Amino acid sequence: MRLTAVFIFIAAVTGAAHAAEDPAHARTLIEQHKAIAAAHQAAAQCLASGKTEEICHQELNKTCKQLPIIGPLCGMRKHRH
Repeated sequence: MRLTAVFIFIAAVTGAAHAAEDPAHARTLIEQHKAIAAAHQAAAQCLASGKTEEICHQELNKTCKQLPIIGPLCGMRKHRH
């Protein structure tokens, strides 16, 4: 839940900066960040359930391929464990 709240906050702040210029763009950014946050929350729950990192990252990668973003793992490729 904490991770989701952080992403929503970041999306809101980022979106607010663009809202004055293009409200539709801001709404799109917010929705994209919410979707990415939900994917990461699901990955965290997967890990918490005891599944391996490999399995959880495979599931995250499948989800991320359905989102309008670039890169595997929804931006987590430089994430360190």
